Amino acid sequence: MTTRRHALLAAATLPAAASAATEPGWPSADVIARRVEEARAAETAFAAAFAARDVAGFRRLLAPDTIWMGKAPLHGPDAVMTAWNGLLTSAKPPFSWSPDLVLVLPSGDLARTTGPVLDPDGKVTARFQSVWRRKPAGGWEIVFDFGTEVCR
Repeated sequence: MTTRRHALLAAATLPAAASAATEPGWPSADVIARRVEEARAAETAFAAAFAARDVAGFRRLLAPDTIWMGKAPLHGPDAVMTAWNGLLTSAKPPFSWSPDLVLVLPSGDLARTTGPVLDPDGKVTARFQSVWRRKPAGGWEIVFDFGTEVCR
């Protein structure tokens, strides 16, 4: 799916999200919009830590119970950091990413981010899919992460 299609899909869902926010017991559209921007900022900071080779900053955004899918599931931050060590410590990042779609549950506690993964030449090679959990004191942590290759 192209970035343009994702943007159109996201735009198409906004009226439904706005009307749903008026349901009894649901937060206002402003609260949901604020949570969406918080989750987008968390994903963007995560990608920036990777790009800056900031290993500690990258790890700080991993939930204690995070699960990442690679060739096999990685359970917990230690497993992720071990598997990603070479990616995080190489001289230059082997890829980059940024969210083009962010969804947040009405509870404001879970978010899903997705977007293109780019090689160093800017070519889309995959899409990432991440699930974030809002911490009770504020801030977000990644609980699930996986990517899908782009069909050629």
